[in-house]
Amino acid sequence: MLDIVGKRYWYFAFSLLIIIPGLIAMGMTFAQTGRPFRLAIDFTGGTMLELKFDKPQTFSTDEVVKVFQQFGFGSNDVSVQPSGNDTLILRTRELSQEDKTKIEAALADKFGKFTENRAETVGPAIGGEVTQRASVAVALAAAGILLYITWAFRKVPQPFRYGVCAIIAMLHDVLVVLGTASIFGLLFGWEVDSLYLTALMTVIGFSVHDTIVVFDRIRENLSRMRGTRFEDVVNHSILQTLDRSINTQMTVLFTLAALILFGGLTIQHFVATLFIGIISGSYSSIFNATPLLVVWENNEIGQFFKRLSGRNTEATA
Repeated sequence: MLDIVGKRYWYFAFSLLIIIPGLIAMGMTFAQTGRPFRLAIDFTGGTMLELKFDKPQTFSTDEVVKVFQQFGFGSNDVSVQPSGNDTLILRTRELSQEDKTKIEAALADKFGKFTENRAETVGPAIGGEVTQRASVAVALAAAGILLYITWAFRKVPQPFRYGVCAIIAMLHDVLVVLGTASIFGLLFGWEVDSLYLTALMTVIGFSVHDTIVVFDRIRENLSRMRGTRFEDVVNHSILQTLDRSINTQMTVLFTLAALILFGGLTIQHFVATLFIGIISGSYSSIFNATPLLVVWENNEIGQFFKRLSGRNTEATA
């Protein structure tokens, strides 16, 4: 029988190994922009244009920026992201209709005729409101999950622990998804928008859903396996749900992989975020949330600090 719980600290270490690069990327992005992520106009306010040109060509960022500079824009006021060899995605400060018309005419003279696939304008006040509501939504979701799981497992000893462990696993997934967004922002220029927030909330729900399935099997086995060590009950419960969890996640991942490959550019970032988040959620439910219950039950954290305190006392003496 696989001893998943017995190797729990290896899995905790692997989780740290995944999270740390994302935290480093967030720090680097913050040093560059004053924010841990590259934010889209949904949060910062501004105008986004997606222009599809009739003739394929290689776009020079400097040449595109020079077009904007003719109308008083600085190099930091414009973000240029080529998509393929015929599409430009432009993000800039909020444009008036007059400025937009002039800039599009100048771009047409420079690069040829194009079709405007998308044009979005969001004011700074609306962007700030979206940011605030996003933070509140995540906080309320975490609080609601904690209260619900504590109530749902009220018939087992220490039900509050189940809620806390589920939240910790959820935070693991949130950090993985946020860290990935920051890394991809540095490497590929990806930006966090309102659709990304939708993906993040979906990942939170999916992660907790998978965790509850394992916790529910632990609750059932606690009554069936009376007298068995809690650690063994947890490990047995994980193994009982392992096949189900893997099969469920794989069906979702195959669908998301198809959408990443063939779903189009507009939803690619959204689907990629879901793909990464669901993999992380599956891992954290099995290898983080349930082993944390064992750590808490055995008071291993308290014993660690006692040993550390004893060593410090011996060293002082």
